[in-house]
Amino acid sequence: MKVLLTKLDKELPTPGYAKPGDAGMDVYSRIDCEIAPGERALIPTGIAIAMPEDYAAFAHPRSGLAIKYGIGIVNAPGTIDAGYRGELQMILINHDLKETFSIKRGDRIAQLVFQKVENVELIEVEELPGSGRGTDGFGSTGRS
Repeated sequence: MKVLLTKLDKELPTPGYAKPGDAGMDVYSRIDCEIAPGERALIPTGIAIAMPEDYAAFAHPRSGLAIKYGIGIVNAPGTIDAGYRGELQMILINHDLKETFSIKRGDRIAQLVFQKVENVELIEVEELPGSGRGTDGFGSTGRS
């Protein structure tokens, strides 16, 4: 699949896969920023994309930043719809209880996963058909 990309900041690396077989493509910070414990920040990436119809890009946290520093994405995964043409920005949050996290321009801050999405037609009915699970929800299958 081909995705059109505009580099709004030509000095940053073009997003790419770190290793063969990776699902997520790394994106970079356009700015220097500090995120205090419990705080969040909107971090621009210096790119804009045009997704084909019936596809979306989903912004996921980087696992290394999550385990080492407690950095996540507030609305993970963030959704980039096919019609959006603005700069991609990541809403990062610092879950660490004590340490401020410093981001430097050019740091890898998130990853994009590209997926096909379906448009659906919702059909209102009075009652849903039965299933093996029924209405059982949160915790209904136990811990082990």
